Amino acid sequence: MRFHPLVRSLAAATLVLCVCALQGCGREATSKAAAGSAPPGSPAVSATASQSVDLSSSQLQFVSVAPAGERLFTVQREAVGVVDYDEDLAVQVSSPYAGRIVELRARTGDRVRRGQELFSIASPDLVQAESTLIGSAATLALDDQALKRANGLYAVRGMAQKDYEQAVSDQQTAQGAYEAARDAVRIFGLSDADIDRIVAQRRVAASLPVRSPIDGVVTARNAAPGALVQPGSTPTPYTVADVRTKWLLAQVPEDLVPLLRLGQAVDVRLPALPTWVFHGRISNIGEALDPNTRRVAVRSDVSDPDNELHPQMFATFTLHLGDARRSVAVPYDAVVREGDGTMTVWVTADRHHFVRRTVQLGEQQGGYDQILGGLRSGELVATTGALFISNAAVIGAAE
Repeated sequence: MRFHPLVRSLAAATLVLCVCALQGCGREATSKAAAGSAPPGSPAVSATASQSVDLSSSQLQFVSVAPAGERLFTVQREAVGVVDYDEDLAVQVSSPYAGRIVELRARTGDRVRRGQELFSIASPDLVQAESTLIGSAATLALDDQALKRANGLYAVRGMAQKDYEQAVSDQQTAQGAYEAARDAVRIFGLSDADIDRIVAQRRVAASLPVRSPIDGVVTARNAAPGALVQPGSTPTPYTVADVRTKWLLAQVPEDLVPLLRLGQAVDVRLPALPTWVFHGRISNIGEALDPNTRRVAVRSDVSDPDNELHPQMFATFTLHLGDARRSVAVPYDAVVREGDGTMTVWVTADRHHFVRRTVQLGEQQGGYDQILGGLRSGELVATTGALFISNAAVIGAAE
């Protein structure tokens, strides 16, 4: 559909009435002139053929004339689709070990930072690892003291070399066991400060914190206190996504597939935000078409730093499929769609006599039609009132 139906319908009705009224005046003036009672020069429509029209000065008030200019037009097409999260920037957050959820610390929609605690679990594996850490720390402390005494005795030859070497070996073994125990606890996500506190207080932590691995927004929460979680189970307790970039998923018709290229520019408009335009680029083109719709899925990445786009919003995608081209251009209102489907404009040289001209149209952008043939730049055309002239030509030809 190349024209606004409601506007064109109202304009057509108004113009037909005006033409009919003016044609009536013309016929009345002609009758009076035949009787010798009409003043000379009465305005009337002179339509010698349906392809040309002469307008009187009173009728020209409904018509604007301007030379056809040139504008840049880009090759673009539209498709429909939806907004979605960037799945490459969405993380499923679960516990690395089995346990029971103790406390939830984030809700859906919360913004979280990397390392921020999302939930905590009570894990038997964590308790065992912490107990081993406390035991190895105590053993290391005893062996350190034993080695210190052995050093003193060995220095004054109060200890056999065999016993001294055994003390050294025991201390090194205890040191290795202690480091291994720290590493085992560190796997659960505890920091060195947390580990030092466990060793100093000789008390196991009551729960294991599970933290966000990225900065983002909590997009899903499938957890409740008391629920048992297992590594790798689905759905995961939390999903965190970086919402600064969104995916725009469009369904593009089959005939446009050969024109698609990765990196092509995309403009996105949404019914929910009619005055906004989002810009992105094609990042993925589907390999196979949907056998039912004969369309291919095309994905674009769009920057959304303020999180204005929300998943499953409907969107219209304008795909820029080629370089800009300078062409002859006329306003939308200059073009008339005829009954047989052809597109025409009304051309004039003297702003009084108008000739119908068939044209070939290209893109529609910014209120202008691209003219691919039938009109040269600089020719005078009726930029408004073209439909009025067409109706005048129909009425004039019928008389």
